[in-house]
Amino acid sequence: MRGIMGNSDLIFAVAGVGALLAAILPRVLKRRPFSLPLACLLGGLLLYILPIGLPPLDPVTQRTAVEHITEICVIISLMGAGLAINRPFGWRRWSSTWRLLGVTMLLTVGAVTVAAQGLLGWPVAAALLLGAVLAPTDPVLASDVQVGEPVDSEKADDEVRFALTSEAGLNDGLAFPLVYAAIAVALAGGSAWAGEWALVDLLYRCGMGVLVGLLAGKALGRMFFRAQRPDLRLAEHREGFVALAATFLAYGLTELVQGYGFIAVFVTACTIRAAERTHGYNGVLHGFIEQIERLLTAWLILLLGGFVAGGGLAWLTWQGAATGLLLLLVIRPLTGWLGQLGGRAGPRERGVIAFFGIRGIGSLYYLAYALGHADFGVPAREIWAVVGFTVLVSVVLHGVTATPVMARLDRMRARAAEGTSGEPAAQHL
Repeated sequence: MRGIMGNSDLIFAVAGVGALLAAILPRVLKRRPFSLPLACLLGGLLLYILPIGLPPLDPVTQRTAVEHITEICVIISLMGAGLAINRPFGWRRWSSTWRLLGVTMLLTVGAVTVAAQGLLGWPVAAALLLGAVLAPTDPVLASDVQVGEPVDSEKADDEVRFALTSEAGLNDGLAFPLVYAAIAVALAGGSAWAGEWALVDLLYRCGMGVLVGLLAGKALGRMFFRAQRPDLRLAEHREGFVALAATFLAYGLTELVQGYGFIAVFVTACTIRAAERTHGYNGVLHGFIEQIERLLTAWLILLLGGFVAGGGLAWLTWQGAATGLLLLLVIRPLTGWLGQLGGRAGPRERGVIAFFGIRGIGSLYYLAYALGHADFGVPAREIWAVVGFTVLVSVVLHGVTATPVMARLDRMRARAAEGTSGEPAAQHL
């Protein structure tokens, strides 16, 4: 009994260290090419290398726990992203987002599927699953490339940060139909599943995600800012934990009607933000959810480091590593560039948007979810090794480059703005 309790005490101590890192490091590392997730990754590696008795991490045997923990982290990050975006919704204003979703995301999934079949020799279902779970992007893991706190100006978000944040906010949900397609192929094979998939998994569930998100966002926005009774007008009481209530409410209601809760949470957040753009309560909501998001991300990346230190990549082959590197260094930059051609971003901004296709917590969630619903004909540990390696490299690569790249781009944007008269600076970048 004492051994079990001692182990629990150690886990509490490690969790406390992770929480302190989440609070201190963003300020210490500000303007340095070293991100909080990278620090937590190294911390997890160190902790699990030391002989201090931490429990082993195995996403295969602990699949359910991994699925639900990452699920919570994803929906909280989606609420944070939606509340932070200052740009009003619009087809032209959000054209960069639609390009990244409609062109870049689909091309990326297709290219990764082909690479998994060609390099790894995986069956179609497993190859499609790899493309689907690596489709979502995650700017939380390199905070310099996401939009900051909500402000009054609708033009405060530059094109790079807006495109990457809005892309991550929506592709976390739009990856679900692709994951369901991989599951359907694994279970049924052939193409008999295609009709039901198109009607239910694609159209109905996406539609319900958008609809419930809009309705929940409008209802909550009205209550927060314009309720007749002062007791219900929560904006006047400035309680930030209400953002958590909105997150869970939108997600739960959508999942109850079999919609995509990820889409609903992001749409809810954007709708609440649009209800009263200049009110300071937006900052309170975002500030609270951002702290929770940072804490959960720090813990999860700490565990990712422990997974690697504990031999989680033992099943990784050179072909699997090559597939992950191909995605990060070739496929995403190329498809990101193609998707942005003719869009709002200038040439240099297109290059930055294309490069920072960060893979993170969403990929871990989707893999845990899918492996609980079908057998894909490939050992689960091998798939985990490829996905874990890809996320690991992304944390390192993008965590080190985000600060200097964005700082240089900001300086160039400032110089371009000074040298132009009446033209958007992005056209010169």
